[in-house]
Amino acid sequence: QVQLVESGGGLVQAGGSLRLSCARSGRTFSRSAMGWFRQAPGKEREFVAAITWTGGITDYADSVKGRFTISRDNAKNTVYLQKNSLKPEDTAVYFCADDKGYGTRYYDTNSWGSWGQGTQVTVSP
Repeated sequence: QVQLVESGGGLVQAGGSLRLSCARSGRTFSRSAMGWFRQAPGKEREFVAAITWTGGITDYADSVKGRFTISRDNAKNTVYLQKNSLKPEDTAVYFCADDKGYGTRYYDTNSWGSWGQGTQVTVSP
């Protein structure tokens, strides 16, 4: 079983920036894609960003395009989410995801087999 641990969340004012990290362990090497999702109070978990194993292909939810950047460092077994120009609407618990099923849709929460515990991001006005 893969273990995923998110870090970097916290309280930030609107317009500020945060960089989230997701460290994976249990299996040193992986060729799988990884993703970021978020869940706000009273809402379902939603797709934020995804990246392929090589980092050559990325995709983002429309709500974060131009503001968030997903990247990965396979040597460190870590995926990152740089979050700029933060808005109060970005307030949520952010989760990283791994073990996407072959041929499944990356924006579907049901496609991913492993999840981190989540890190809280609160953006104040």
